[in-house]
Amino acid sequence: MRVLPLIYLALAIWGAVHPMYWFVSYMSSNPGGLSGLIDAWYVNDSTTGLTWDLTIAAIALTLWVLVETVQRKAWVQLVAIPATFCIGVSCGLPLFLFLRSRAE
Repeated sequence: MRVLPLIYLALAIWGAVHPMYWFVSYMSSNPGGLSGLIDAWYVNDSTTGLTWDLTIAAIALTLWVLVETVQRKAWVQLVAIPATFCIGVSCGLPLFLFLRSRAE
C-alpha cells in the first residue's frame, strides 16, 4: 500500500478519536449531555462562526462524496457521510480520501 492512503487512514482515526475525547469529556462534566454540548456551540459569536464553518464544510464534503460515489460506483465511500455528521469533518474528509485513494 502506498504511503498517502495510510496517512489518510491515520488522520481519519485521529479525527475520530481526538475530538470525541473532548466531546465526551465535556458532556460528562457538564449537565445536559448532547443537548448541552450543542448549546455550547452557540454560546458566543466565535463558536457560532466555527459551527457554521464546519457545517458548510460538511455539506460540501457530502456533495463531493455523493458525486464521486455515483461516478465511480464505489458505494463504500458513502460511509464518509455518517462519519462526517456523527463524528466530524476531521474524520469524514480523511476517511473519504482514504477510501477514494484505494479505489484508484
